[in-house]
Amino acid sequence: MAQETDLNDKEKAVSGAAPPTEQKGANGVTQGNGEVSINEKNEILKDANTSNIDNTLSNVNESGQNELADGEESSVSSESIDLETLHDVGITVHIQSPGAEILSVQLSSMELVQEIHQLLMDREDTCHRTCFSLQLDGVTLDNFSELKTIEGLKHGSTIKVIEEPYTMREARIHVRHVRDLLKSIDPSDAYNGVECNSLTFLHTITQGDLLEKKKSRSDSVDCTPPNYVMPGVKEAPLTPLQPGLKNSKGPQALKILTSSAWNPPPGPRKLHGDLMYLYVVTMEEKRFHISACPKGFYINQSTDEVFNPKPDNPSLLSHSLIDLLSQMSPSFKRAFQQMQKKRTLRHAFERVATPYQVYQWTSPQLDHTVDAIRAEDAFSSKLGYEEHIPGQTRDWNEELQTTRELPRKTLPERLLRERAIFKVHGDFVIAATRGAMAVIDGNVLAINPGDDPKMQMFIWNNIFFSLGFDVRDHYKDLGGDVAAFVAPRNDLHGVRVYSAVDVDGLYTLGTVVIDYRGYRVTAQSIIPGILEREQEQSVVYGSIDFGKTVLSHPKYLELLRKAGKHLKIMPHFVLNERDEPVELCSSVECKGIIGNDGRHYILDLLRTFPPDVNFLILDDIDICLDLKELGFPIEHKHKLSCLRQELLEAFIEDRYVTFIRSAAHHLQNFSSPLVAVENKNESNETSIAENNKVTINGTQAPKNSEKKTLDAMAHALDAIKEAQLNVSSTDETQAADVVKRACAAVGSLKEQEFDFRFNPDVFSLGIRHVDEPDSFNSISKQKKLIQEAAEFLVKKQIPSFIKEHMNHTSPPMDGTSLTEALHSHGINVRYLGKVIDMLGKIPQMEYLHRIAVVEIIVRAAKHIYYGYMQGADAMHLANAISHFLNCFLSSGPASTANNIIDSNKANRRGKPKKNSKHVGGNSVCHSFGTRSNENGEWLILTPKSIWIQIRKEVRSYWDYDLKCDSIETAVDKYGFHRVSVLRAFCLKVGIQIFLREYNFDLRNKPTFNEEDILNVFPIVKHISPRATDAYNFYTTGQSKIQQGLFKEGYELISEALNLLNNVFGAMHSENGSCLRMLARLSYLLGDPQEALAIQQRSVIMSERVNGIDHPCTVLEFTHLSLYCFANGQIGASLKLLYRARYLLVLICGEDHPEVALIDSNISLILHAVGEYELSLRFIEHALELNLKYFGEKSMHVAVSYHLVARTQSCLGNFRSALNNEKETYAIYKSQLGESHEKTRESAECLRLLTQQAVLLQRKMNDIYSNGKLNTGLPPIHIQPPTMGSVLEMLNTINGILFVQISQKDIAKVRTEIEKHLKNTNDGAEIAGVAQNCDGSDYAPNNNSTFNTENIG
Repeated sequence: MAQETDLNDKEKAVSGAAPPTEQKGANGVTQGNGEVSINEKNEILKDANTSNIDNTLSNVNESGQNELADGEESSVSSESIDLETLHDVGITVHIQSPGAEILSVQLSSMELVQEIHQLLMDREDTCHRTCFSLQLDGVTLDNFSELKTIEGLKHGSTIKVIEEPYTMREARIHVRHVRDLLKSIDPSDAYNGVECNSLTFLHTITQGDLLEKKKSRSDSVDCTPPNYVMPGVKEAPLTPLQPGLKNSKGPQALKILTSSAWNPPPGPRKLHGDLMYLYVVTMEEKRFHISACPKGFYINQSTDEVFNPKPDNPSLLSHSLIDLLSQMSPSFKRAFQQMQKKRTLRHAFERVATPYQVYQWTSPQLDHTVDAIRAEDAFSSKLGYEEHIPGQTRDWNEELQTTRELPRKTLPERLLRERAIFKVHGDFVIAATRGAMAVIDGNVLAINPGDDPKMQMFIWNNIFFSLGFDVRDHYKDLGGDVAAFVAPRNDLHGVRVYSAVDVDGLYTLGTVVIDYRGYRVTAQSIIPGILEREQEQSVVYGSIDFGKTVLSHPKYLELLRKAGKHLKIMPHFVLNERDEPVELCSSVECKGIIGNDGRHYILDLLRTFPPDVNFLILDDIDICLDLKELGFPIEHKHKLSCLRQELLEAFIEDRYVTFIRSAAHHLQNFSSPLVAVENKNESNETSIAENNKVTINGTQAPKNSEKKTLDAMAHALDAIKEAQLNVSSTDETQAADVVKRACAAVGSLKEQEFDFRFNPDVFSLGIRHVDEPDSFNSISKQKKLIQEAAEFLVKKQIPSFIKEHMNHTSPPMDGTSLTEALHSHGINVRYLGKVIDMLGKIPQMEYLHRIAVVEIIVRAAKHIYYGYMQGADAMHLANAISHFLNCFLSSGPASTANNIIDSNKANRRGKPKKNSKHVGGNSVCHSFGTRSNENGEWLILTPKSIWIQIRKEVRSYWDYDLKCDSIETAVDKYGFHRVSVLRAFCLKVGIQIFLREYNFDLRNKPTFNEEDILNVFPIVKHISPRATDAYNFYTTGQSKIQQGLFKEGYELISEALNLLNNVFGAMHSENGSCLRMLARLSYLLGDPQEALAIQQRSVIMSERVNGIDHPCTVLEFTHLSLYCFANGQIGASLKLLYRARYLLVLICGEDHPEVALIDSNISLILHAVGEYELSLRFIEHALELNLKYFGEKSMHVAVSYHLVARTQSCLGNFRSALNNEKETYAIYKSQLGESHEKTRESAECLRLLTQQAVLLQRKMNDIYSNGKLNTGLPPIHIQPPTMGSVLEMLNTINGILFVQISQKDIAKVRTEIEKHLKNTNDGAEIAGVAQNCDGSDYAPNNNSTFNTENIG
């Protein structure tokens, strides 16, 4: 136990076999990443929580194989896993360090020696050492060898830590490591958005680790909610968003630690072994100059004015800089010990770097300290740790493509490959983001400096950067600059889908799209040789002039045909400039270039998918009447609108169901007359149901929702089988005729086969197609198919999206979650105006209508802001942003800019004013640093003008009439909170504001001033590499859970988490999904303590990876509060619910179905601790919301009425309680019937309440009639609820029903859980599993299933 506590979950990291990507990756990736992991502090924990693959696989073989073999898609089942290559033996070794106690560690035999290095560099008592070797019996161990290959290493061996002499490189690594240790508890990196640091406040809210807390007695809990959490709050305050800021900074150990200005050592001193010089100012105000030499660090006799590198007396030579500083300064020694203690007390997940940078939209004012390493990194093109990689700048393209070429036949190979892809991709995103910011900040020289600033291109750190402007009228016919701005995003979609298909031999470029300071920058890896020749010479496939000249290439056709099968892209012929037919398997714009490395690259994938004809004005398309009534076709600002991949998949699936039904219908007609008569009615009914039109306003639901697709398919397939039995085997022609008719019925592009593919070029201007008008796949049919897909989006998908959200099971909380929900249905955001129109007609969708309106306003403001920012010069950025926010959100004056107007007038005297068509003129990006935009157009923006522009933008882009002309009228009409809009806008465009309360209603002074704008950060879009095997395990596990097979589900989800840890490291949003599911399953299997341990990790991960106020984080908090309550931690449970409620109100306001659930939870727990009046306020608010969103007859409302009645009865208000319980009884009686258990329970409750009310009334009557009491007041029976009954109610409202589990099964599950979770990072957290897995605290519910909707 002591060992586990010491390591704070770190030893467990070493016991898992992390696949050694660094060792085996090809080319530059290999050594590079190998070196990286020694030096980069943030990588220390990257492998934390990795579980050993052998265990994973053996478990799959033992218990998961049957499930996977049942036809689920999983690559694991289809291959024989080579267990020999994964053979793993755990061994315990002792590590002896100078001046430290012997440490015993359990290791996996597959570990690299380097993992022990990492472990020692992170431990409290050995972290000050970086330059050492590990020796076994006097033999130095190779860092990159696996432990199983080391001779003489056995159970109980002692490995000695031997201090090695420093080199220049090792000395620099050591200084960087010391600086990292001194900064380890400082949150400034998280606020500044560097080093992949981010914030978490869970332990601030719960005041420590939940697993170390004891159960709290209900009478000792302080449960008074803060005012901003109470129902009826008008506007959520901002300061509680980041609690405990005063204590977040640790003690200061040094005033200054920096490299000395005497560097580098002169020739004579080099010959005496001097490596570098440091300058230190201690807290005692003493100044020292320190020399680094091979033996370590010592004080020299130099001063600020005189160079004297000889050792001082005493010189205090120490191998470790920490030891030297501790001897020099007692306050350093004391502060460093405090920092170490604080650092090691933090949860492991608080210290791991996130895979991508998460930016904070609010921040306190930070102290800016002297930091030489930060200064050095700022102007280096390398990432911090790359400084120490041997060789030149990284060749990003080679690394990205080499990792994709790694073998992937077996599971270990796939894990290795996916981990390498993820690591290199993450590094590329960080480098591309830094480069894009450097380009816009004017820190990179263009490769064509003589051109117009908009046309300039840049190369930095082997990455190519271009700007989102229409430079050579390339997009002139497609929408000019607007199209040029959208094209990189479309191209990124194309890269994403081709990368996901992952065809061998077909390569895409590393692509990142960055929006920063109003500019869009595309960062791409460079094709080898592309810069040495003209584009015309390079392109061997596709067209560089939108179809005037077209080329094809047999190898590209072969590769793209394979990809096209998955992406539903139709091969087609077009005519080139010589009128020759040329075959293409992609859009014409897609270019194929064979690099000097012989690889086949594709780029310009902006039209991978077919165009959206609802947003194109075309002569040869006749839009159906329903769509015309809705205002289609709409002329969009650009002509690059494409349908989403999700839509095409849903459309084809819908057609396939119709095809199967049609085939079944025709087969039945061919079968014997008797069978035909029997089945005729049924088949007619299904075809009628299929073809029944859906009213567009969303009030009438679609007849076949997506959830019923599989049932419909199964039913139709059964019909086919039945009909086939009745068709004689000789009737092959009849069978063919059936397929032919079914194909014709659904509009298939082949006569005898179900075939749906799309030609992305079919509506492109200037492209001449080779057409066969009479063929089955004529151009007119291809056009009709795309038109039908666009119709399907409006007529089926939007109503289906609305219907799906009518039950409020997972309601979107903000614009981002709404956008994700729309995208999952294949609905583009440009349809948001139409979605708002439909939502506006459904009262119970008011909250979603409001969220959608806020999103449309924020997006319109973003479009205006980007142009506005291009018109602001570098000296006045803070002023310009605060002025924009005042015009956009404030009721007061927006005159922050008066002083600037005067200075600008002075600057502009005698200069002619430039004319510019749009905001921004010619002042682009890098020219910010050198010359300011003389227009000063941002100064003339007013609240009135910005809202006129917003209305105009919403009308032109989304075809929606925003009926408001100021922020006040918008708030009055739509009821949103301004702070929610501020949050959404800052996150959307990348603004960081000062954390304070903003009064938007001030009439006499501006809400924002320039000091409130702290930073601007980039908005980064990139692809997210997948872990395919983990995904297969996860989806299979989900399906098992939905069948009620919890144990199998638990195993499969555990395996998925193991694999995710191997691919992504410990910190990733997908790991968070697995943890949430495992916590819920542990709870269902009767182990709330384990659920608490796992869910705590899930909350920290969501805060770190998604953001402290992300909708996912809100849900994680509510789940954790339930498990806290189940573990008797009532105070912590309430604090977590208060936090969830506060965040939710900040994000979207109080009027939201999820607030009803949180309020019900809060009310129940307050009720449990006897705070009845507070409890009543929350449950009445929940009842009000439930009535509004679920209707008067819903179960949610019945439960709310019952809870109100329960609370009122505890307050002695029996009459009101009786009325409310009557409502509950009426709903149960009408919905469930009189004999149902719930109805009987409610009736009994009514009887007791009536009895109490009658007794009380009788005595009151006595008082009124006689003026005195004859018998004394009866005791009012207010029985406080037991914790068990409260927990049961909490489970009910949170959608959890327990299932009956036998003791035998529980014993099995106990051993399985222990076996699985031994491999995870939280060994110390599992201690309670065995004792708490008996399930006896939970009365099994009569209902033997549970609601799985809340699980994912």
